Amino acid sequence: MSGRHDWGASGGSHAAHHALRELVIAATVRIHRASVGYDLDEPGTFLGSGFFIAPNWVLTCAHVVHGQEGGEVTVVYESGPGEGPSAVPGRVAATLPDRVEHRGRGGWPAPDLALVRLREPVGHDCVYGSERPTAQYGEGRVFYAGWTVTGGRLEILDGFLSVQGTIGGWSSGVQMRLGQNDLPNGVSGGPVIDPVRGEVIGVLKSRADNGSGGTSTGIERLRTLQVPPGAVRTEHDDVYHAVFHAHDRYHRDRQQPSESRRPTWADVQGELGARPGRALDPDRRGELLGRLAELPPPDSTRALLDLLDSLPNFQAPSLSPAPRGWRDGLGLLYESADGDGALKLVLDYAMHVMAAERSATPSNLTAEQALWDWVKQASTALDPGYRSRLARQRAQHLGQRRVRGPDDSCGASEGREPGWPQGPARDAGAGPTVLLEVLPRGWEPDRCDWSISVARADGEVTRLHEAERTPLDDLPTHVLGPLAEAFRRCDEPGRPVALHAALPHRLLGLAVDEWEPRPGGPPLGAQRPVVLRCSDREQVPGDESAWPPDPYRGADPAGPPGEPAEDGDEERLDRWNRLHARDALAEVLDCDDGVREPVPAVVELRGLPPRTVPVLCRFGDRRYDDDSAALGRIVRAGFGVVLWRRWRSQPDAVCGEFHRGAKKAVDDGDGAARLPDLVHGLRMKVREGLTEAFWADGIALLYDDPRQPLPGTGDLLEAP
Repeated sequence: MSGRHDWGASGGSHAAHHALRELVIAATVRIHRASVGYDLDEPGTFLGSGFFIAPNWVLTCAHVVHGQEGGEVTVVYESGPGEGPSAVPGRVAATLPDRVEHRGRGGWPAPDLALVRLREPVGHDCVYGSERPTAQYGEGRVFYAGWTVTGGRLEILDGFLSVQGTIGGWSSGVQMRLGQNDLPNGVSGGPVIDPVRGEVIGVLKSRADNGSGGTSTGIERLRTLQVPPGAVRTEHDDVYHAVFHAHDRYHRDRQQPSESRRPTWADVQGELGARPGRALDPDRRGELLGRLAELPPPDSTRALLDLLDSLPNFQAPSLSPAPRGWRDGLGLLYESADGDGALKLVLDYAMHVMAAERSATPSNLTAEQALWDWVKQASTALDPGYRSRLARQRAQHLGQRRVRGPDDSCGASEGREPGWPQGPARDAGAGPTVLLEVLPRGWEPDRCDWSISVARADGEVTRLHEAERTPLDDLPTHVLGPLAEAFRRCDEPGRPVALHAALPHRLLGLAVDEWEPRPGGPPLGAQRPVVLRCSDREQVPGDESAWPPDPYRGADPAGPPGEPAEDGDEERLDRWNRLHARDALAEVLDCDDGVREPVPAVVELRGLPPRTVPVLCRFGDRRYDDDSAALGRIVRAGFGVVLWRRWRSQPDAVCGEFHRGAKKAVDDGDGAARLPDLVHGLRMKVREGLTEAFWADGIALLYDDPRQPLPGTGDLLEAP
């Protein structure tokens, strides 16, 4: 670790500079060969440096990862201060240039950049990448960080370099010449930071052949990544948008209230006195970029340039590379006006983005409304004539959306993100299902009885296997063999039978979908639809277990523990039928933008609309509420479809991506009946290492059809 730094005329307090340095160090990683093994500090496998540019994405140099697109590497990082190194596999997703025929004397040709996609979801810090062109960076000094080998040990190094000019000219933004410090082997791929604004502007590319210093590539060169063929309908159609939309949402979510006491990039930028242009402070800029990143990206660079040209009193500078995403367009506005004019230009841009052509899916309409809410709040101090014009624009925009409808231009089905299952919905009553029933032994709480059956569409149930007194901890070992036989009886080519796991409410957290029939092989949830059912719905306790206790609430309207609510079966069946008759809407019940909340009482849950699919973000975060009690209240209130994830994150982890992903999956999907197949598709994507599905890591689905009661629970319910 380097010693004391002289920040000189960088501006801001010493404490702010120290905090900025800590943020940079936290996000800077080592790149190793895929064969790193168990010794994470082995210099022999070390390739170079990189940094987290977005959740589960690392930016580095192409020469560090040998420029092999699709090549495997290992990323070594720290998930928190003092927690020691962790390793995660990564795959090279893109390089610039995308192929190299001959390497010259200067090494890998510019821009020499690579994006590495993590193969598994992990929690980590990310840098803040500038949205302004490097051409707007003034001469002076930059801060850098990277890993190197010193005395046979891997250590992180950081310091300052002077900006001594460019290679290729400012407008091209290809490379900066840096000097006045030695750059040892290994730091290539590390971040280059503007210490005045507190944002990453480049990537260390190489060191000088003679003397000190080296070169840096501006991160805006990522805009030149190859544009995929076909229309860009979602961010995951284009790796550039996938990275920077995730980046902007991450920093927006990190700024929300949370239990973490660690400063964010926006906090530090505020302490530095940085201002993104003349209209925004770091907080407002982060919020705006996060809301822009909720919308689908521009159809093309040409469409974005046309939008910028349509702004009043603005002429976009002719910079290369041209802007590619909404954040790039915003970065071009920063130096273009003064006073109220600067803010009006930003608001006009936001209004144009809001009105851009896109599918009118529920998630897109929600994102447009959120952007409008930001515009309204930001415009309160402007003149009434301008505010009136904004209101008229919004009304006109809404009118156009109503006329066009949700299926015009790029319909909702075309706008669905990758990983959503396509084709006709699986009819739950059209074929057999495999049923696993688990019953804990009350007098031996660490043991259970279990059985495996095949349930036919006509209601006939054939018991295949049963056992008693199995240790709960060893349940997968005993169950997987008989399950395999049941699957062989029922699977059809291309259509694996669904597994229904009937569990008492106290065991609904059992991760049946993660059981591996073969060690290291795909888990059950990636092989077939796996859903949960509640086998003791009538025995779920009332609200005496709710957190926190409410002394002002009277007796539980649902009745005492063990007593079914009056007309509970009819209420449950009615909710099920109405949910499956119309589009579903997700409702996160236990988390408000990262702040843990108690699941509402049964009486409040019963008041939720019939189309509601309850979503739990913090299942397994046992610091406050008992998970089985919280989920039990939802079951007791008559819900047969519930979505949640098993909480695996640290206290300062953000959860915005899970909220967003769950709402898009439910709200933009083809109805509740498709959720078992949709969740199966997401689990397959997580298994395949596709970053866009990592929000669904640990996802679980209760899908408990009241028209198909479990054996021994009563007669088949008739739908009215």
